[in-house]
Amino acid sequence: MATSDLGIGMIFLLQTIAGILGNFFLLYHYLFLYFTEWKLRSIDLILMHLTIANCLVILSRGISQMMASLGIKDFLNDIGCKLVFYFHRVGRNVSVDTTCLLSVFRVITISPRTSRWEELKVKVPKNMGTFNILCWTLNMMLNIMVPVYVTGKLSNKNITKKTNYGYCYALSHGKFTESLYISLVLFHDIFSFGLMVSASSFMVFILHRHKQRVQHIHRTSISSKTSPESRATQSILVLVSTFVSLCTLSTVIHIFLSLSNNPSLWLLNTTSLIAGCFPTVSPYILMSHDSRVSRHCFAQIRNTKSSKLIVNM
Repeated sequence: MATSDLGIGMIFLLQTIAGILGNFFLLYHYLFLYFTEWKLRSIDLILMHLTIANCLVILSRGISQMMASLGIKDFLNDIGCKLVFYFHRVGRNVSVDTTCLLSVFRVITISPRTSRWEELKVKVPKNMGTFNILCWTLNMMLNIMVPVYVTGKLSNKNITKKTNYGYCYALSHGKFTESLYISLVLFHDIFSFGLMVSASSFMVFILHRHKQRVQHIHRTSISSKTSPESRATQSILVLVSTFVSLCTLSTVIHIFLSLSNNPSLWLLNTTSLIAGCFPTVSPYILMSHDSRVSRHCFAQIRNTKSSKLIVNM
């Protein structure tokens, strides 16, 4: 194994471990809140689906690309390849849609209390479960053709338009179908990114106006009540900004990859690394801005210490 391949494999390994630990801890945090307090905020429900989608991305292509980079070849059969690429694509698209839904939902919750917004504030949280299920269903249908283009082993060696990922092959089935699929992916991503950018811009405007109003208020009690809302909104802005930057770069490289006849292994590894950045980083962004996570950690530590003390006595 070459030194460069070993280095890339170790980078994939570190990214996979960090992503799995972060997302599984965040998912455990939300499940803990649900089973102990029997209450989850609507925004927590969105974040739970985002975490599941991130886990799906990391457990599919992330682990597979890591094993291929470390020199393990042909560890997936034809069905395994189809499932890995299908779950990765569904997870990636659900991650896009839930992040978009998160930014739109946050705009609705912090919007001014007018009659038009007040109606949305009541209706949207009640239908959040439906929105999340619809998101998964639409993306599972949208990517139903992905397994057709993926195979484990090439039965026809004369195929010229193919992409070798080191463990699976992606084949071309004509310019028309390929152009149609790329157009659908572009429309989905551009629409979602445009909605996220618009919602984020509106959030920045609301936060700026709120800050100007707070500057005229000198009572600390009022300002402390509004600070959690501002912190939560700022975390979503950081999350959306990170997501848009990384996914825009990933989409551009993915399109270039789809149009290449024989892309290099370096380009394939770079694409997979960039695609895995957001699922790896996002749970740590969310945890750093959620005070309930730290309280949960300290509560678990105190309970552990108390149980050990009782056993020792």
